[in-house]
Amino acid sequence: MITDFEQIQAFWSQLEKTLDKLLESQSDNYFDADRLLDEYRESLQKIDRNLTFHFERDEGEGPVEMVFGCDGYPESIHSVLSLVSMAPSLSGIQFKAFNERCNPVPARVNLGDEICLIDEFWCSLRLIDGKLQLAVYLQDLPEILDLDPRVEAVMIFMDALIGEFELMTRIWSLDWYELPEDPLDFGLFPLEELRERFDAIKEQVKPLGITLH
Repeated sequence: MITDFEQIQAFWSQLEKTLDKLLESQSDNYFDADRLLDEYRESLQKIDRNLTFHFERDEGEGPVEMVFGCDGYPESIHSVLSLVSMAPSLSGIQFKAFNERCNPVPARVNLGDEICLIDEFWCSLRLIDGKLQLAVYLQDLPEILDLDPRVEAVMIFMDALIGEFELMTRIWSLDWYELPEDPLDFGLFPLEELRERFDAIKEQVKPLGITLH
C-alpha cells in the first residue's frame, strides 16, 4: 500500500519534472496547460480528496506562487501542511499553504460575467459559549448556495480579510441568511469590517474548525 508520504513525494517528483512545461505555458496569470493541471489534481486527490491549488503572481513580477488549500474542510488542514512542508526548492515558483490575508482587500471580485462588490454583503459575528459564529447575509438568498457566484465571492473576500487558515480554525460555524431591509436594525455590519471585528475577539476562542450550513 502506498503511504501518504510516498504519494506526496510522487506529486513533488511529478511537478519537478514538468515545471518547465508549466511555466512555459504561462500567459499573464493564466496557465494554458490544462492536461498538466488535471494531472496535478489527480495526484493531489490520491493524497487527500479535498486538496486544491491555484496560482498567484504580483502584477507579473517575481516568482509564481502555487497556493494549496483544502476547500474549507478542516479535517484536511494537516494534509495541506504536510504537503507544503515537503515542497522542494525550485526556481521560478514558490509554494504556500492556504490563502493569506491581503492588503488592500479587493473591493470587487470578477467571476466570469458576474462582478461582486464587497459592500454588497453584510454579516454578524457572535461569540457564544466560547465559539465564534459567523453569518453572511445576501439579498435574494438562493435555495442552493453552490449555484450562486456571490457565495464564492464572499469566500474570496473572507480569505482576503482574515485568511483561509483562521477562517477554518477560529470560526465554528458559517451560516447564510436573507439580508433584512435595514441591516443596522438587526445588529449587522458590512463585510469589509470583518477583519477588525474578528481580530478584536479571536484570541478568546481556541482554534477549532468550521461547519458549513
